[in-house]
Amino acid sequence: MSDLDLEKLAEIELQRDEEEAATLDIPRRPLAAPTSGEDLALSMRHPFYDVARHGILQVAGEDHFGRRVITFSCCRLPPSHELNHKQLLEYLKYTLDQYVENDYTLIYFHYGLNSWNKPSLGWLQSAYKEFDRKYKKNLKALYVVHPTNFIKVLWSIFKPLISHKFGKKITYFNYLSDLREHLKYDQLIIPPEVVRYDEKLRDLHRGKAPPPAKTPPPRPPLPTQQFGVSLQYLKDKNKGELIPPVLRLTVTYLREKGLRTEGLFRRSASMLTVREIQRLYNQGKPVNFDDYGDIHLPAVILKTFLRELPQPLLTFEAYEQVLGITSVESSLRVTHCRQILSSLPEQNYAVLNYLMGFLHEVSQESIFNKMSSSSLACVFGLNLTWPSQGASSVSALVPLNLFTELLIEYYETVFSTQEASGGHAPGGHTPGGHVPASAEAK
Repeated sequence: MSDLDLEKLAEIELQRDEEEAATLDIPRRPLAAPTSGEDLALSMRHPFYDVARHGILQVAGEDHFGRRVITFSCCRLPPSHELNHKQLLEYLKYTLDQYVENDYTLIYFHYGLNSWNKPSLGWLQSAYKEFDRKYKKNLKALYVVHPTNFIKVLWSIFKPLISHKFGKKITYFNYLSDLREHLKYDQLIIPPEVVRYDEKLRDLHRGKAPPPAKTPPPRPPLPTQQFGVSLQYLKDKNKGELIPPVLRLTVTYLREKGLRTEGLFRRSASMLTVREIQRLYNQGKPVNFDDYGDIHLPAVILKTFLRELPQPLLTFEAYEQVLGITSVESSLRVTHCRQILSSLPEQNYAVLNYLMGFLHEVSQESIFNKMSSSSLACVFGLNLTWPSQGASSVSALVPLNLFTELLIEYYETVFSTQEASGGHAPGGHTPGGHVPASAEAK
């Protein structure tokens, strides 16, 4: 994989982490500055005040061997555009320089890392190289708290760089309580956001399961059912209309009021509110998104609709074909996309055409919303198709997102009615057509 593919993979995993956190009904909170009691020595004269004031790094307590403990809290990282990451690296070294002559322990609180505040993979790689032997030699333990799939991806990326000896120092803890066995827990400075997240996880461990990923519709489904039923069912119940009402309503609202919203489709929403809106739609009742005051809510509803389809929009049959996109010569990939779409049922093709047309519009406003076709593909790739058994593998993420990016970026070519060699796509659409030269870069 190229560095760009790995960066996209990391972005995808962080998006999934955020959505999983949303199922625990943990709202995104504004960045909380540390309280005065957390760092009494900090003043504006601190050489790295601009970074230190966020409370990302804290020195607090000792472990059971008397070693100094240093914590790094991701939830304290501000948005990337508000933080000088080069200065962050210098601040890390400045802080560690005060302790690396003696044995020390690091605790990394992963909760709170998201697509908005994560440093680039290039920065992480350069940072690891910057920490030479004097920093690594006396680091006796690195505790990673609340690890996610993103950490697994990161480990696979960094594994060639990390020595076996250093790798043995890393320990993963699923809960804060696991730290008590290794250090003086009461001396730690743990951000309240991390504590709340840990409480939610422990509630799950006690048997309070989160809402299912797919809410099964009642049997038989309501005549007005929108979620969890097939596109054919929706077509039959809506007098032959190919575009499901919930999709048309959310797209219309977002087109009118959300096209320039920064991070559209990347933000999460309260799952309790999402379930309430699903219930209203399923009962055929009107939904006024203005009442909720959250432009990201209809975006989450749209994604939820796609995820809860009994069969993915691109169908199970097309899954393996989609994964093959990376083996197709770059200049032929758009044509290959058209050929795959030509086998879709009529309603699937119509819905996909409608959705991709809208996402193309969103990407055209990326100067405002920061959502390019690549960014949108990271969000929607896993929502358009998945295998009939099990979940998509990590290796499937790159082709899924590449395929989706092509559909969005070259929407007018992929879904054009221009005739070319090959079979006819649904509704008179034909695969083929001229492929823009710029597609070769994909």
